[in-house]
Amino acid sequence: MIPTLGIVVPCYNEQEVLQTTIEQLSQIIDSMIQKELISEKSRIFYVDDGSKDTTWQIIESAAQASKKANGIKLAGNSGHQNALIAGLSVAVESCDAIISIDADLQDDISVIEEMVRKFTGGVDIVYGVRQSRATDTYFKKNSALLFYKIMNSLGAKTIYNHADYRLMSNRSARQLLSFRERNLFIRGIVPTIGYKTDIVYYDRHARMAGESKYPLKKMISFAIDGITSFSIRPIRMIFSIGILMLIVTLSIALYVLISYFGGKAWPGWTSLMLSLWFISSLILISLGIIGEYVGKIYIEVKDRPRFIIEKSIIDGQENINK
Repeated sequence: MIPTLGIVVPCYNEQEVLQTTIEQLSQIIDSMIQKELISEKSRIFYVDDGSKDTTWQIIESAAQASKKANGIKLAGNSGHQNALIAGLSVAVESCDAIISIDADLQDDISVIEEMVRKFTGGVDIVYGVRQSRATDTYFKKNSALLFYKIMNSLGAKTIYNHADYRLMSNRSARQLLSFRERNLFIRGIVPTIGYKTDIVYYDRHARMAGESKYPLKKMISFAIDGITSFSIRPIRMIFSIGILMLIVTLSIALYVLISYFGGKAWPGWTSLMLSLWFISSLILISLGIIGEYVGKIYIEVKDRPRFIIEKSIIDGQENINK
């Protein structure tokens, strides 16, 4: 049986590159249909994540021109991970396998065929993994390496140099959708699903046009979400630091007593101020870490929807959420 493939493409202010993306992905789909690797019912799902430019108009035109292009417009900016989930929730209804890829096509689409072949060979999840980070700056390259090392040391299962470029079978995608947390870190969730996995390696291209949607601020926020979503070790580290500080305090107390009874002058001011500032900063950092977890609990217990679909164009039919 020839599988039906769906490609989910989250889009946010991608008007500079989107037309080229649509053309290239359409060519890939047509090529694989001709080779009988995928069904003629295969589709591409473009998810507009509350863009402020003409992204939705471009998607709408493509969806009206070809049934291979489908558009999903979210009511507001829900974030990349939620936009991806929105696309998956629609694609699982009609596709046997689903590939997620960013709209800038920095990820090499030529390996999509290899992903599909691995899927037809019995693999449920195929990770797209970068062979190198030659196109990254020195800072981004080393900060990414540090992030993956921290995640793995904290017990999270992550694939080094893998972002959100992957193929998932219908059953593995449905398992991903069954995870109900609002603080999404998909690249950490997927490896916990299980099922048979494989990897395809590729070289990442430079961005065709426009700006990266992950500036430093968002990268740091994403890293914090990833760490706090998958490990409670930072909280345990606070307890360990507290024990260490108790030992240091006892050592200082012993030194003070020895100095006092030995008749030595005790400077006082410097050591007092250093201790005060150090302990104060330690308390604030500890409260910040605990607060991060409390904030996530607050978001989860409200149980608000992760995204709201305003309207969609599926197989040429427009559906408006009334």
